Amino acid sequence: TFESKSMAGVGVMFYVLLALRAELRARGVFDAATQPKLDPLLTLVALGTVADVVRLDANNRRLVAQGLKRIRAGQMPAGVAALFHAAGRKAPVATTFDFGFALGPRINAAGRLADMTLGIECLLTDDAGRAAELAATLDGINRERREIEGGMREQAMLMAESLFDDSEEPPPAISVFDPDFHEGVVGIVASRIKDKLHRPTFVFAASSAPGKSQELKGSGRSIPGFHLRDALDLVAKRHPGVILKFGGHAMAAGCTVDADSFDTFEQALAQVAQEWLDASTLTRRIETDGPLSPEYCRADMVDTLHREVWGQGFLPPTFSEEVQIVSQRLVGQAKNHLSIKLMHQGNPIDAIWFGHTEQLPARVLLAFRLDVNEWKGERRVQFLVEGAEIQ
Repeated sequence: TFESKSMAGVGVMFYVLLALRAELRARGVFDAATQPKLDPLLTLVALGTVADVVRLDANNRRLVAQGLKRIRAGQMPAGVAALFHAAGRKAPVATTFDFGFALGPRINAAGRLADMTLGIECLLTDDAGRAAELAATLDGINRERREIEGGMREQAMLMAESLFDDSEEPPPAISVFDPDFHEGVVGIVASRIKDKLHRPTFVFAASSAPGKSQELKGSGRSIPGFHLRDALDLVAKRHPGVILKFGGHAMAAGCTVDADSFDTFEQALAQVAQEWLDASTLTRRIETDGPLSPEYCRADMVDTLHREVWGQGFLPPTFSEEVQIVSQRLVGQAKNHLSIKLMHQGNPIDAIWFGHTEQLPARVLLAFRLDVNEWKGERRVQFLVEGAEIQ
């Protein structure tokens, strides 16, 4: 009967503690004045809710907003503060972006490549020195994770694109496996393929667990309209023994399959996707708020937007309109981001399209969000490109 059906485990545990405290208070173990204070936990609840990529419904947004409020006021565990410092982010202006793309990946990297207890200890310690040491270690592991991911992503993308010709549409679902893949980053790579091809995607690696050499561990990411966990359930029922175990939710799931059954899994998942998805669902669409009036293209307006809670199921404002491309070049260590200079309603604006390498025509309809780029003390609005419609 609880109103929120999209809570992360960390949120469930927080409400369990609230209920336990209420019960103990009713039994006279303590009163309102002496009861344990649970509100300091909201920083961790907020971090976990965003990092778990659950839908930010009204209740989850309340939890995240309360956590952000405390972090911005400097009320946070030593480990959270240390992670902000290691990531080069500013806690006084913390956003959900920091949770999802700065702190979360560093905590998760330990579980992917090393020992997950490093991240847990970092969040739990009250020793600022120990927290700084752990945060630096996690940052180093995350850098290693990015290096592994880069090579694996390129190889996995080539494998995915080899499944169809240039003149064809991608298959309704994509599954790839290579013996050299690292199981610690299969989910991240699946997400990258899903983003580019707009198809439910699973990436598998050989299990590194002792005695499990004949098992493949896979992680999947989905698109709107395709419930990944339910799809795995149907595959398991149609092909008993192929999936050894599975779990997850609509947009992300994991499973273990027998190594000899990968081809069967690949075909079975594609069959379910063929049955459940139509042409409309398989076409990537970006909902936008239309053109952006020039008077709102200000750094203080961007700051106002950033202070709000955005994320899965509650996306930040996205605008769309035709712009003139002045110049464009590839940037980043791997040259995999497109830096753009454009004219927006007669005004010059910088833009960046992360993970995109193809050049744009002189005039193009762009979908974009607002951000602020700081350089040598100067703050200027920039566009974060989400997509383009090229005729």
